[in-house]
Amino acid sequence: MSLKSLASIENWPVSTAAAGVVRADGTVAGVHGPTGHRFPLASVTKPLAAYAVLVAYEEGAVELDEPAGPPGATVRHLLAHTSGLAFDEHRVTAPPGERRLYSNAGFEQLGDHVAKATDIPFPEYLRQAVLEPLGMTATTLAGSPAKDGVSTVDDLLRFAAELQAPRLLDPRTVAEAMTVQYPGTKGVLPGYGHQNPNDWGLGFEIRDGKSPHWTGTSSSPRTFGHFGQSGTFLWTDPDAGAACVALTDRAFGPWAVEAWPPFTDGVLAELRGAA
Repeated sequence: MSLKSLASIENWPVSTAAAGVVRADGTVAGVHGPTGHRFPLASVTKPLAAYAVLVAYEEGAVELDEPAGPPGATVRHLLAHTSGLAFDEHRVTAPPGERRLYSNAGFEQLGDHVAKATDIPFPEYLRQAVLEPLGMTATTLAGSPAKDGVSTVDDLLRFAAELQAPRLLDPRTVAEAMTVQYPGTKGVLPGYGHQNPNDWGLGFEIRDGKSPHWTGTSSSPRTFGHFGQSGTFLWTDPDAGAACVALTDRAFGPWAVEAWPPFTDGVLAELRGAA
């Protein structure tokens, strides 16, 4: 069965878009558009990078609570955007653990930390640890682990299936990644303003009660994922037993704020009807 709700991407004001949904059992519920087209991911790179860091943790190369990044910060702080680093500068603006400061610089320092610990450049480590085992042959990282990934809907559906039924990681590690780190921490969710609290797990944003938000009004509080400034997103809703990927070639902006939530609500409604 193919989800008809996915066809609504045809109405988005973008030149090229593709979307797909994968269920928790790994079956693809539906796809629409050129799912083999390679799109720049922008910050949807971060969940992939975070997963590689968690593989490094399980391999014993790094510990979540070992020092990394600015003084007093740890791998966990960097993954949870609480290291105190600025958004796009390697400059400290707050003590670790105090504020949720969304930081590209933090993910770049994570990449450097894992590269030093493993003696493997981070893009190559990501390929060996995550992309190759999952068959994500069209996905590459050439540059920043915060934002320079390129991938396809087909590949990201493989990753989204892994998030729901982990094979590369112990399910307990994945559960920890989807659990709020440093609860009650306030901060700005890029594109959606100040959130109190601004909940994040380890490399994944957690929806909880955030409003406004890029997922749907019917998305469960347990929904986790990420969106990117290149007009991309990936969410997993454990209550729905499914994950959704949408990639476009238009930068995030008011069009996405308007289009994405009703799209997600339509997908969730159709999944509920098919259950």
